[in-house]
Amino acid sequence: METPRRLRVGQAITPDEFEELSDERLARLVPRAYREYFPGKEQCADGHFYLHDGTAWSFYKGGFLDE
Repeated sequence: METPRRLRVGQAITPDEFEELSDERLARLVPRAYREYFPGKEQCADGHFYLHDGTAWSFYKGGFLDE
């Protein structure tokens, strides 16, 4: 039996993991400074969402899209 890996803030995840995780668990992967901008899984196009300044946080990169 495979043990699920422990997910941490800023850790990249796969598209399959993104689909499996709840909004609450996804929010825990976003650094605290940006969590208030997380709109929920349904509003994340291609595994990312936009912050107030126009930058985008990507769950697949575990960071900003432009980094």
